[in-house]
Amino acid sequence: MTTEIPAGLPMERDAGPFDPPRALTQLRDARPVSPLRFPDGHDGWLVTGYEAVRQMMADTRFSSRLDLDVVHVPYETGMPAATEPSPQIPGMFIAMDPPEHGRLRKRLTGAFTVKRMKQLEEHIGDIVERQLDHLARLAPPVDLVREFALPVPSLVICELLGVPYADRDTFQANAAQFMVREQTLEEKMGAYIALNTYLSELVTNKRAEPGDDILSDLARHDDLTVEELTGAAFLLLLAGHETTANMLSLGTFALLEHPEQLAELRADPELMPGAVEELLRYLSVADIFFRYATEDLELGGETIPKGSTVVVSLLAANRDPERFENPDTLDLRRNARGLLSFGHGVHQCLGQQLARIEMRAGFAGLLRRFPTLELAVPAEEVKLRTDMNIYGVHELPVTWTAGS
Repeated sequence: MTTEIPAGLPMERDAGPFDPPRALTQLRDARPVSPLRFPDGHDGWLVTGYEAVRQMMADTRFSSRLDLDVVHVPYETGMPAATEPSPQIPGMFIAMDPPEHGRLRKRLTGAFTVKRMKQLEEHIGDIVERQLDHLARLAPPVDLVREFALPVPSLVICELLGVPYADRDTFQANAAQFMVREQTLEEKMGAYIALNTYLSELVTNKRAEPGDDILSDLARHDDLTVEELTGAAFLLLLAGHETTANMLSLGTFALLEHPEQLAELRADPELMPGAVEELLRYLSVADIFFRYATEDLELGGETIPKGSTVVVSLLAANRDPERFENPDTLDLRRNARGLLSFGHGVHQCLGQQLARIEMRAGFAGLLRRFPTLELAVPAEEVKLRTDMNIYGVHELPVTWTAGS
């Protein structure tokens, strides 16, 4: 089938706030591995089909490194086009390939075991309840993002990493700025330098006076430099609260917009673990990722030339009808096993069990404490994060009946 090569990645959420852009869905159905013309003139590739995404993310010849060649960006950013490779940031193992990737990742594996996460479950439940108490004391309408969805994962990741919670406003502001898609280089670097400086001081203090937290555990390893510890902390801090915060807020929005599904979940709390998996699949807030072809590679019947920047859409893959029946339907009773929302292969999200625990506790608490929760504005007025690298909502105004 002949398809027109798009100029830039389709971005407009024209099919609805929870669905992929229509052009992305059409491309996936016609040609799941398709050419893509980048704004800077680069001829790269876009991968949207479920099987092709799994295959690509499991193949480390599709490199995650940013320092091998120029990684081209498939949308306008407001920054000048790259003319040389990005420097390798020490400790930023998401942008590393084996064996360097494995050396750093294995240091963290012990901190994120299922057993340790299960031990944290009760503590996370307490954090959620305290935030719900705070929410209940407010007079509606309130912004659920500011008053609940952002504070919960921030509190959790602060405790896990040993970051003083009093510093949360500063790192949240800088983290949010860093994730803005269209901004000047000065703005992005300003946010990065501020976060990096703060975390460098923090890990230096942890090395001198370790506590009972993940950064202190890492700092005890003499083979890790302060720069590597800082890079790892940057990644964990960003990944540890941005994604979960947006899943809590966008997930609540999705449930409120699907009242039949919400009613089923209220009636049967045992559905919650499966409901979280389905929301992860349906929303895929961390959607767009990049790889770089280190040699000529075959994928989905197409030849990807060496040097190509390859863009992958996890949202399109998670909505692939070849893998999931009626994929554009939110079905909380669906078996969403095999979802790609946490990635696949060596870079599969290290903190996925932590995220699941936070979401189960967060959604369950909201539904239990606020049985009449509803949007305080029409759905079309909810401000979507179409300008950010992690999708979600900027604000979610909600209300409820007093005393309920």
